[in-house]
Amino acid sequence: MSKPHPERVLFLIDSLGMGGAERMLVNYLQHLDTNRYQPRVCVFWVRDGNPIAAEIEQLGIPVDLIPVSGIRDCKCVASLVGYLRRHQIGLVHTQLETVTVHGGIAAKILGIPAIHTLHTFAYPNATAREILRSKVTWFALRNFHDQVIAVSAAVGEYAIAEGRVPREKITVLYNGIDTGYFRRGSDIDRAAVRKAFGIPLNAALVVTVAVLRREKGIQYLIEAWPKILESVPKAYYLIVGAGPYEDQLKSLAATYQLTDRVLFAGARSDIPAILGSSDLFVLPTLDDVLPTVLAEAMASGLPIIASRVGGVPEMVEHGRNGLLIQPGDPAQLAAACVRLLRAPDEARRLGQGGLAVAEARFNVRKQVQELENTYRALLERQRSSC
Repeated sequence: MSKPHPERVLFLIDSLGMGGAERMLVNYLQHLDTNRYQPRVCVFWVRDGNPIAAEIEQLGIPVDLIPVSGIRDCKCVASLVGYLRRHQIGLVHTQLETVTVHGGIAAKILGIPAIHTLHTFAYPNATAREILRSKVTWFALRNFHDQVIAVSAAVGEYAIAEGRVPREKITVLYNGIDTGYFRRGSDIDRAAVRKAFGIPLNAALVVTVAVLRREKGIQYLIEAWPKILESVPKAYYLIVGAGPYEDQLKSLAATYQLTDRVLFAGARSDIPAILGSSDLFVLPTLDDVLPTVLAEAMASGLPIIASRVGGVPEMVEHGRNGLLIQPGDPAQLAAACVRLLRAPDEARRLGQGGLAVAEARFNVRKQVQELENTYRALLERQRSSC
């Protein structure tokens, strides 16, 4: 009996810059069962050189470009339909925004299943253009897609309430990570990592990994740092990442005369080593659907302090694997940091709790199995209706 051919799946995404959705796509492609599914990736434009494309191509997965000027560029639908036919695509999986509309329409024309992953709360700006864009996107999700994957229960409820997406179309599937990649091990040279940043080995090290935007709330932890130093004089704060708010954060640290204790590492590729050399992870975000970096910190065995916003409470259970605080409150941040930095037994217990949560909820291998099950159900339903 001949072996069945794998189903051809197209992952359609706006671009392949260094965003969270793009990195998550790589995680899933690394673990997808290629005996059952043959993946291909297509983008609509190039952002910052599309660096993630090289990582995907190294997996042996082709990456194509169909140039699109924006969500109003409907001419590309014909090009996309031809592309899907040419590559005999059996299922379309869209990510991010613009591809939602065009990918959904093309799949509907050809009668093939379409699935979309909803990564963000799509709050429209108070402009007619953005409101219209939001309405068009919700319309596409309701009418052109067979399934919507919400990366948190919170964003799923948002899609139901705000976008009127039918509840039966929503599947909650948390972002997954390779937990073994982040697990703290004996191969991490804690002393060398700290030396690279000028941090003493016996210092208390708090770390945040994030794109440096105002919405990440890092400014509030910088404001809290003088209070933290009163109780923990040997504390250092390492900010890992780059972004549009970096200069403002550096200026704030200088204003508080903290340039020797609040350090900026820039964008890094050695995140597991940095996490494994730290004592506490803090994400003072003002709004987040499901910050993958929290799962990475958990898998590293770090206790967590994070804001009680968006999907964060689905990741951090207060008292089990971290502490939840109100967003934008430097006093609460200071108190929570001091509490865990001065109570190593509690911090260790919370870190162990994080390991268990990461493995149970955010292991990419388990998440990919769930994704494949969703694909199979949609494809079987499509075949039965033919």
